[in-house]
Amino acid sequence: MTEANTDHALIASPQRRALLARTAMLSTTAMALLSGVSLRSLAATPRDEQTGSDVAILNVALGLEHEGIAAYEIGAGTGLLSKPLLSVAVLFKGHHEGHREVLAGAIEKLGGTPVQPRSLAEYKASSKLDIGSIATAEDILRLAQRLELGAINAYLGVMPSFADRSLSKVAGRLIADETLHYTVLSQSLGQPLPQNTLSFGA
Repeated sequence: MTEANTDHALIASPQRRALLARTAMLSTTAMALLSGVSLRSLAATPRDEQTGSDVAILNVALGLEHEGIAAYEIGAGTGLLSKPLLSVAVLFKGHHEGHREVLAGAIEKLGGTPVQPRSLAEYKASSKLDIGSIATAEDILRLAQRLELGAINAYLGVMPSFADRSLSKVAGRLIADETLHYTVLSQSLGQPLPQNTLSFGA
């Protein structure tokens, strides 16, 4: 067999084609692992139903973070908080801004578009926040506490729904921050620690 015929036989061989295909797949997988890309993301597209579901969940979570940021900003601007409480409010607002960046980045990585925050005036007019009823520092703390508890329960509720399991870890880390916030706010209000186990997510 001539050299040309040998080359032709190797290219045409089904075994050769299968080997090349496996090698290409292994190379793609290795590159994905080295670059920190999840294997699932290799197959996911913005039109993928499961990815679309993850994006929708993340955008709801992002909306909650926008709301939390606005609430802390509004509360800090009332002049009702003492200096120590103001420092805590600013710190927690910064945490939520960090959450916002993490969630927006995850949404964009999945090919989605992060939901944008409403204007501060719209948040002030929100019946959910009920800013008009705030008259004392305690009112601000109770509002923040309510929002933190709502975020905890929301994240606990969606964790099992993520198609990309790595997003469940992200949700778990967000829950840890929200629980810290809730605990600090509860103690600032003079409330006792929860007496029951499994206090959240019920």
